[in-house]
Amino acid sequence: MPHDSARISPTAHYTGYTWLAHGLSDPAFATPTGQFLYRAVAPANRLMRAAGQPNLDGFLLARHHMIDSALRAAIARGQIGQVIEVACGLSPRGWRFAREFGDRITYVEADLPGMAAKKRAVLAKAGVGSAHHRVVDIDATADAGPASIAALAGGLDRGRGTAIITEGLLNYFDPVAVARMWRRFAAVLAEFPHGLYLADLHLAESAGPVERLFAGVLGVFVRGRIHFHFDDAGAAERELGIAGFRAAELIDPSTRDLPELDRTSARFVRIVAAST
Repeated sequence: MPHDSARISPTAHYTGYTWLAHGLSDPAFATPTGQFLYRAVAPANRLMRAAGQPNLDGFLLARHHMIDSALRAAIARGQIGQVIEVACGLSPRGWRFAREFGDRITYVEADLPGMAAKKRAVLAKAGVGSAHHRVVDIDATADAGPASIAALAGGLDRGRGTAIITEGLLNYFDPVAVARMWRRFAAVLAEFPHGLYLADLHLAESAGPVERLFAGVLGVFVRGRIHFHFDDAGAAERELGIAGFRAAELIDPSTRDLPELDRTSARFVRIVAAST
């Protein structure tokens, strides 16, 4: 993910329109650029689906639905009452969960200043936002300071279980940066009664020639390299343990019974579910 806070990345535009096209969002989240990109990629998506191959929409929806499902279950169990979505982009998850759960949860969306300002404008246009649903500036790579995850979490209720979500973030960073990020997240979540980290990740073991070609195309699309950090789920789970998480699992969405999933595309991604 580019570190330029003055612009919105192509993926934010594209995914913002993807969620709307699939009934997951409000028109306020869509941009003309997102509509243009979505329509430009649509023929390739249809072709890949027809050929039984992974496609961009199927992959994006698989990770989104799986993270939604895991977060909703944790809230229903009473484990989570606060959510921090790092690199929130134009994701409608905060909008949907704030509407669904009201003041049962506090939902904090966080991104670099340029994207955070855009998100505030989007929520205002959609007519939402409250003390329980807000947007803040953050730098996910910062160890300390006012824009760090630690500073953000310092303003939350220490008595409530808290989740951190990163969707579409990890694979734009190299392995060292990811390990540091995980250590920061684990340290923050350990300060709450229950801590949950949810994210998406690509593994080398699930990346055959077609998947690597797909990743290459995606990398061109987002103007950045797509990293395959770990050979398999075990290696990623061990790294999460080293980072400070008490338990960690990498979920294969294609094995789960969610009717929304395109299983061919879902096999391209894993969902990180780690707790402190």
